[in-house]
Amino acid sequence: MPGLQALWGAAALALALGAAVPASAQPARTDEGLAQHQRTRIVIHPRSLQPGANAKRYCRAWLAVENRPSGQVITPQRECWWQ
Repeated sequence: MPGLQALWGAAALALALGAAVPASAQPARTDEGLAQHQRTRIVIHPRSLQPGANAKRYCRAWLAVENRPSGQVITPQRECWWQ
């Protein structure tokens, strides 16, 4: 398996040369680049109150325009709550 040993040697050499590049020669990360990798934080506040025996569910519905790659699409939206 001399070919496999040569392949491992070449890979090790490539890693060693890549690690020897000074920090000033490496591309700097901009704020824009960092913003792409940050995840949106979602905070969920669970309700401790359960709806009572006489509670009613109310809903509000509407149509909203969403921009999709294929163009603008009208989609139904709904928001519900218990009272």
